Amino acid sequence: MTTADDTPAVERDDRGGPVTAYTDEMMRDRLAEAAPYTLVVLRRTERYGAAGTDAIIWEHGRRNMGLQADRFMPIVCPVRDETDLAGIGIFVDDPDEVRRIMDGDPAVQAGILSYSVHPCRGFPGSSLPRP
Repeated sequence: MTTADDTPAVERDDRGGPVTAYTDEMMRDRLAEAAPYTLVVLRRTERYGAAGTDAIIWEHGRRNMGLQADRFMPIVCPVRDETDLAGIGIFVDDPDEVRRIMDGDPAVQAGILSYSVHPCRGFPGSSLPRP
């Protein structure tokens, strides 16, 4: 669905927010832009929250900020709920390099956090908007 000037028409979702309608051609063009990334899922271990681990988690956070600033991990999302999920990150490197990076994480080395690595695809330039 497009407008007279061939721009995407805007629909409304259940909350009344805009949802851009995509044609098949627009989908194919957008999917052609997808690039490989690596998703990391961090999980808390039984050691999380034990005495002396706060300082290690602090350094883990500092390291993540550096990885983000240096564009190795442009998306960093800590999770703060009651599950064992600690966070996710999206890296620009391949899974083997990301494993090497994660093996150097102080919280992983201390057994406070564990991780899994998943190849994925995403769209260059994607970012998190301010809420």
